[in-house]
Amino acid sequence: MDALKKGWFSEICTLWPGMCLSLEVEEILHSEKSKYQDIMVLKTKSHGRVLTLDGIIQCTEADEFSYQEMISYLPLCSHPCPKKVLIIGGGDGGVAREVAKHPDVETIIQCEIDQRVVELSKEFLPFMATGFENPKLSLHIGDGFKFMGEHQREFDVIITDSSDPVGPAEALFEERYFHLMKNALRDGGIICSQAENIWGGSGLDIANRVYKYCQTLFSSAAYGYCLVPTYPTGLIGFVLGSLDSKTNFKEPLRILSNEEQEQMKLRYYSPDIHRSAFVLPRFARKVME
Repeated sequence: MDALKKGWFSEICTLWPGMCLSLEVEEILHSEKSKYQDIMVLKTKSHGRVLTLDGIIQCTEADEFSYQEMISYLPLCSHPCPKKVLIIGGGDGGVAREVAKHPDVETIIQCEIDQRVVELSKEFLPFMATGFENPKLSLHIGDGFKFMGEHQREFDVIITDSSDPVGPAEALFEERYFHLMKNALRDGGIICSQAENIWGGSGLDIANRVYKYCQTLFSSAAYGYCLVPTYPTGLIGFVLGSLDSKTNFKEPLRILSNEEQEQMKLRYYSPDIHRSAFVLPRFARKVME
């Protein structure tokens, strides 16, 4: 609650020393400490409803779609036929909402460690939690490490929608986690994980570290990003890895037509945005390539 002063929420995190984002709060809709983390749902003046975990913004009603669409369609549109998808994390339901829209996806398995995040998202964030209602989805409450260790060579695409590498999500940024993902993929499978950003604090170091994991373990690898105004520095990155050496993440394999984009109600992702996501500024390219 220290982050709430005089009607404003401020995101203060050791990963981003010397900077924070503040949002004016109209109402605290919910606040509790679950088994794993502090959870708050806020009604803000400028960004609608906001979910925070351990004082860090996870999503806002105003801009969540950019992250959900990009972490979903960058890998899905890079795979020739992504029939079976695993989502690790994503307790707000946003990634499941987007993955279920993809025409080729038949089965979605989601593993989220904190059941309270799912329950509270269904109650307060229905615009995202609608993903849990899709018949393609089966939800498993439990540890992602253990789950993947029990599922070998099973998935076409694995998407890790994690919070920042502090608290329960820290293990999802370790090399052994990427080994588990690799082993859980079918031939030609693809992974996509949240990978911080290239600006400020520890961002570039973390992004480069997990990108190196992908380069080492997978036949093809890439780092891309999208714009999310309420995330630190205004953007968030993703690392992608493929077991197929012919995969070119910078050119979408599945081109969604304008009609499909309209039917899917996409607001951020497009084939052109897909291509541009992998164009890094010179300073980041020198470090990561």
